[in-house]
Amino acid sequence: MTTTRNVNTAFLKSKKGMLKVAEMVTLLVAFVCFAAASRPTYITATVLELLITSLLVLLYLLKLNKRLTFFFWPLIDLFNSGFAAVYFVALSVIAMTTFTVTGTLVGGVFGLLLAGLLCVDIYNLFTNITFNSPRSETQAQDT
Repeated sequence: MTTTRNVNTAFLKSKKGMLKVAEMVTLLVAFVCFAAASRPTYITATVLELLITSLLVLLYLLKLNKRLTFFFWPLIDLFNSGFAAVYFVALSVIAMTTFTVTGTLVGGVFGLLLAGLLCVDIYNLFTNITFNSPRSETQAQDT
């Protein structure tokens, strides 16, 4: 007996999907730079955020957000992006001011680029979240 799982490939082509993929690529580049510079604190932060972002992408790809309705996933995504943006701004500034290896500097620059992408994600999520009004058809398709 084989079961097929519906995969939301349209998510990857949407603005939200492309933004999440861009965040993951930026995190991967920052991770490689910090790993080349052998900075374990920065490596841990980038791997943790890469894992969280990957799980959110997988959640949206497999449409699990429609089945697990006891969480309000856009709000969880908003909080994750908000905390990660603040954290990566601080981490990147520290990495760029205290670098001894070029990899740390480049990783810090990509961390700031990631913070910018996360701020765009926060803006998009915040404009799409409705708390007391009914969701429109386009908002239902975006989430």
